[in-house]
Amino acid sequence: MAIGTANGYNNLPSGNWLPAIYSQKVQKFFRTASVVEDITNTDYAGEIEAYGDTVNIIKEPTITVSSYNRGAQIAPQNLADDQIQMVVDQANAFAFKVDDIEERQAHVNWEALATSSGAYALKDEYDANVIAAMLSGAGTTTGSDGSGADVGFGTSEVDPMDILATAAKNLHGADVPTDNRWFLASPEFYEQLGNASSKLMDASVTGDGSSPLRNGSVLNGLVNGFKLYMTNNFAASTTSNYYKVLFGHMSSTATANAIAKTEVVRDPDSFSDIVRGLHVFGRKVLRTEALVKGTFTYDSD
Repeated sequence: MAIGTANGYNNLPSGNWLPAIYSQKVQKFFRTASVVEDITNTDYAGEIEAYGDTVNIIKEPTITVSSYNRGAQIAPQNLADDQIQMVVDQANAFAFKVDDIEERQAHVNWEALATSSGAYALKDEYDANVIAAMLSGAGTTTGSDGSGADVGFGTSEVDPMDILATAAKNLHGADVPTDNRWFLASPEFYEQLGNASSKLMDASVTGDGSSPLRNGSVLNGLVNGFKLYMTNNFAASTTSNYYKVLFGHMSSTATANAIAKTEVVRDPDSFSDIVRGLHVFGRKVLRTEALVKGTFTYDSD
């Protein structure tokens, strides 16, 4: 991909900063880091190119089943082709300067550092935005700021495993498929899962001879049918010591995102390249019944 020379300059950006290549690398790092990429339907990601694009999502039809008597006529059902629109109406941008001298004298790979840092910054903003939309669209709510149950292992507290069981029951009741279910935990809830009193510290819970939390990892294996994730990207509660958790199914929410534009231009006021990019995305809750949110209080003591 050819890059035009900025007016008045003959020194082009180095090959490390070719926009198309850098954009691809940022997107790759981003997808690896993002929790939302793992817990939402991303089938429509390839259909967007720019801010304002619209993705038409065909709803799964509801098939009616009726009793049948031999010889009876069957009236075929007309299927409705209902659509849901997801608009790419969210955007974040990044821009940074790479000094010519620093890039040439540095003993580190500036491109790799910038790619990783940029991807994680985009991930945090993207995950926080989509998680907020999912919390807002959840069909089942347990607790609220200032009135959530106290999670712990005391006589007046709610065992965290019981919370997972209740969420599973809610999803069962809504006929949400048992595969591809997930649970998004705050660091506080994660701590409770790893408490010495937690049932997850008992190897018999998983039936595989070892607890998923014994090695400090909550991401391996399923617990009560949920794949567990931890995130720092829940919005802060309005009341101290209250925090959010979110349960769901991958089909609950559709997302699509793309690095819509990456460009490198010369800074007119210094010997440096300006690297900037535009990240656009859309998100749409498709199945409110496939999302369960909870607010709980927490006492670290």
